[in-house]
Parts: sequence; C-alpha cells; structure tokens
Amino acid sequence: MNKDKIRLMRPNVGKEELELIKEVIESGYLVEGKMVKEFEKTVADYLSVEYAIACTSATTGLELALRAVGIKDGDEVIIPDFTHPATALVIQTLSANPVLIDIDVFSYNNTARLIEEAITSKTKAIMPVSIFGNPLDLEPIMELGKKYKIPVIEDAACSLGAEHKGKKVGSLANISVFSFHPRKVFTTGDGGLIVTNDQNYAELMLSMKKFGSGLTPESKPGFIRWGTNYRMSDILGAVALGQVRKIDKIVNDRIEKAMIYNELLKDVEEVRIPEITEDSKSNYQTYAIYIKKGNRDSILDKMRENNIEVQIGTYALHTQPFFKNLKRVGNLENSLALFNNLLTLPLHSELSKDDQILVVNTLKELL
Repeated sequence: MNKDKIRLMRPNVGKEELELIKEVIESGYLVEGKMVKEFEKTVADYLSVEYAIACTSATTGLELALRAVGIKDGDEVIIPDFTHPATALVIQTLSANPVLIDIDVFSYNNTARLIEEAITSKTKAIMPVSIFGNPLDLEPIMELGKKYKIPVIEDAACSLGAEHKGKKVGSLANISVFSFHPRKVFTTGDGGLIVTNDQNYAELMLSMKKFGSGLTPESKPGFIRWGTNYRMSDILGAVALGQVRKIDKIVNDRIEKAMIYNELLKDVEEVRIPEITEDSKSNYQTYAIYIKKGNRDSILDKMRENNIEVQIGTYALHTQPFFKNLKRVGNLENSLALFNNLLTLPLHSELSKDDQILVVNTLKELL
C-alpha cells in the first residue's frame, strides 16, 4: 500500500494570498471592498466582459441570475441530468421546475439538439453546464436562445480559464457563473462570480445581492426590490485575487499534468480518457476517466484503500431520491452511464509525475 496519501485536490494558495489577506486585516475593513473589486476587475478584463459580480457561492450566483432573467413560480428551466444537485436545487428555490435532459457521452456536456427537443412554451431559461472544466459548444445553444427568445445562463462553476474556439468560458452566454468551492481550480473555500455583458441584468443582480438597494424614483438611496446578503467578504476576495492574477500559470500546469495522464493511460484498453476537442481548451478541473468494465465502484474503493483519493464524476440527478419526480426529456442513458462509470483521478499543483505514475500503475493492477 502507498504510505503517503495522494490527495484528489489541493488549493493553489500560498505567500501571495497570505500577503493580500494581511493587507485586508490591517486595513480594518473586512466586508466587500477593495480586494473584491480588484478581483472582479481582473476576471472581467481576462474574459473581456463588461460586468463581474462576486457573491457567496456559484449556487447563490445562479439564483441571482435566474431572478434577473425573471424566472418565477411554475417556469421551466432546462438543465443536464448529469450535474451537481445545486444546478437543480437553485431552480426549485424559486419554485420553478428543472427539466432534465441527457448529455453527450464523450464531452459530458449538453448539446443544442438535446436542448431543443426539451423546449416548450413553459421554458423560460436554458441552463447548460460546462462540466469538469470542459467548455460547452455554446454558439449553437445561443442561437437556440435567440430563436426562441430564451436567455441562456451558463453554469460554468468548474470552468474559469477554459476556452472554446478561442473564446473564453464566460464570454458567450447571457450570464455565466463560476464557483470558488474547494474542489475548483481557483478556490476561496466558498464563493462565486457572475459575469455578463448585459447592463440591465448586472444592475439587477448587484442590487439583489445587497438587500435590494438602489435609487428610489426621487433618486435617493433606498431599498427598491427583493434582495438579500450575497456579498463576498474582502478576505475571500483577497484569496481569489491572488489566484486569478496567475490564472494562466495555474491552468497550464493542470493541462500539463492531464497530458501526462493521457500518455500513461493511452494503451489501457479498459478505460476511456477525457475527450477534449481540438478547438477547446479545458482547465481539467476534473480528470474523469470512463471505466468500461462496469466495475468502477470496486476500483474506487480499492484505490482509496491504497491511499489514493479518487471520486465519482458527478450525479445523474434522476437517480437521486429528491429529484426522481422531475420532468425528463429522453431516456437519460448517457447520464446514467457516466454516473455509474466515471472515476476522477487526483490532479493538483502539488501532484508529482511520480505520483501520477503510481496512480496509474495502481489503477492498472486493479483493472
């Protein structure tokens, strides 16, 4: 057995982030302030978008986005069945109805064809997920949005730093939302960021995340709509800023490690490695391989027994008790297959090539 535990994920934080946190503490101003503003500007400039709005999590960011586009009781929002439960839960928070559709079995993402099959007169938003850092092909999905006059909100929780056809994730949808959860490439422990080029949406979300504040008809400060407190603290803003200042370095390091896995696994017939198209750049937030023999769970358990942290990919929502009665379009067979057979391997900045060789050799023995 491997004596030293190989972790699934480790944060990219160090001296730079500590210095920025120290600056915040010494300032005596801990609520949303200078650091958050610079973090928002840094990401907006990187993505070439007009507005970036920090919030407490990707889940609350998606809630603000859904409220901004007018989602209300009884509306339908199309989402992939293969995603984290938060994608559906945030829709239900607004008493709206998630509609589950299948995904492409190779990219693990939504496609425009599958989305269009689910559109009805009740559809008021499309919320695809660029999963695992593998970017969606958003252009045809945006065309659907224009065709049916439906806004597209991209759940880009995993995908800051990814690109498709030379365009960065976050720059194409009506609204995109990123996560800074500990499993993400960039983390603040928890946190989120909403990006958009739409001024109206941006103003609504900025107001709602600060208790509904804004200007009254008399141009005086007041509280003019529903709102709550979804502000990010300046300490978390400092942690985020330190990481996004080195965004390309962090992403490129993950790509290099993913290529090592690809090489080590290329002749292992029992697995299928992640398929990233030539016109895409993944940030490899999750390096998830497909176990062809259908024995993923036993391999997962034995890898953990060997002190190697591994995980499933994510969930097929229709298999979970709370979501079993949600509306579905299609048989969701690809989602189910990925839920049952994906295995996520360790990938982080502290992972050495020797670690990767050990991970793959252990996997081969178990296969």
